[in-house]
Amino acid sequence: MSEFKNIVYEKRTLVGGPLKKTEINRGSRTVDQLDLEILRLLEDDGSLPFTKIARKLGLNESTVRKRVASLLERGVIKKFTVIVDPAKIGYNTIAMTGIDVDPPKLLEVAQRLCKIEEVRYVATSTGDHMIMAEIWSEDSKELSRILSEKIGMIEGVKRVCPAIILERLKF
Repeated sequence: MSEFKNIVYEKRTLVGGPLKKTEINRGSRTVDQLDLEILRLLEDDGSLPFTKIARKLGLNESTVRKRVASLLERGVIKKFTVIVDPAKIGYNTIAMTGIDVDPPKLLEVAQRLCKIEEVRYVATSTGDHMIMAEIWSEDSKELSRILSEKIGMIEGVKRVCPAIILERLKF
């Protein structure tokens, strides 16, 4: 980013305060403070039109559109999505589930978990469990069935440790 652009950006007052001249290097990608401000607004409301983002940041709509396109192209933004309240669509029991597997089967098991409809989130991890998964079910009886008949039957699964979520406080 050129010094001129940094100076122009520094004069704007953005959502998080005045823009600094710094660029943030994260791995092989560079994002600047303006990119971060656009990302913050989109994280709060992914449906926010570019015109409203531009208005809030004192930019042209085309600048926002080009920046978002660049963030998408570089993989900074993975996708636009919605956050669903599971209870409102009949899923009243949500469990964060740690899953231990035979190490050579780690990726195979994780990929199989991704194909189970009730499994809404899958990540490999370090720590207490090798895989963490979020499972949505109608009730505890259905959760037990999913754990035993769908997850427990996957070749390589050694242990399944569910923890039922009482209340989600932050998304």
